[in-house]
Amino acid sequence: MDILLIKNILEEGFIYGIMAMGVFITYSVLDFPDLSVDGTFPLGMCATAALILAGVNPLLACLIAFLAGATAGAVTGLLHVKLKITNLLSGILTMTALWSVNLVINKGSSSVTYFNMGTIFNSGPVKLLEFSSDAYSFRFVIVGFAAALICKIILDLYLKTKSGLLLRAAGDNQQFVTSLSNDPGKMKIIGLAIGNGFTALAGSILSQQSEKATVDSGTGMVVMALASVIIGRTLFGKIKILKPTTTAVLGCILYRTCLVVAMKLGLPVNYMKLLMAVLFTLALVSSNFFTKRRNKPYVNTPNL
Repeated sequence: MDILLIKNILEEGFIYGIMAMGVFITYSVLDFPDLSVDGTFPLGMCATAALILAGVNPLLACLIAFLAGATAGAVTGLLHVKLKITNLLSGILTMTALWSVNLVINKGSSSVTYFNMGTIFNSGPVKLLEFSSDAYSFRFVIVGFAAALICKIILDLYLKTKSGLLLRAAGDNQQFVTSLSNDPGKMKIIGLAIGNGFTALAGSILSQQSEKATVDSGTGMVVMALASVIIGRTLFGKIKILKPTTTAVLGCILYRTCLVVAMKLGLPVNYMKLLMAVLFTLALVSSNFFTKRRNKPYVNTPNL
């Protein structure tokens, strides 16, 4: 595997890994199958493109994209908690609405480019890498890794706070949250806001990497993120020193490795979504298999 291929896997793996950490919150912590991810990812891309074209600082554009995604996630939570709409339908409604929102942000165009503009990959601290052409060529990997690491640390620290502990309890034991005079529905809304905020942030960073924003870029994102979380949990879940946020990112890197290698071997691009579905299916099957193996009771058969 050549160095260019490894660079491509890592830079995209770290960026999509941020989205996987967000889906870890909604899927693993809250047990909420959030389909609005397919809408909040391009929301982050479109919002970032519009902001950078308007002359906004790239880092500030990332923050605003996060807030936009968090707002969309909160809407999903409100539909589910306050209006009693099922979790799947809540996500579908938000995702459908965001399609129009993203088109409006892009001023009716399905794709917007902003080449030769300032991004987090060519301005600010990244300019320090210009001393070496080799180091500068790895700027996408370095910035992607730094962004994923910062998001991981922030998320890990949050999950240790009182609010984070209540969020984890809201997915496992809602009665416990209620016994502490806290509303589990409120914690669900907060969790969905955080998860979709991270998803939109990943979209923002990917947009600045490719210097474009496309409305249909979110298609299949929830499948990729869920597969990454499940692959990471299945393969690395037993390693105690690795936190779930870390396994989600590692799972995403492995997932991207499979896709990139398949393309390298000549798989047509038209089959890419099919491969994503197959990988997701394999991840689910393997996860169920290993779960059954762990939960299988040991029976001591007496000697006859």
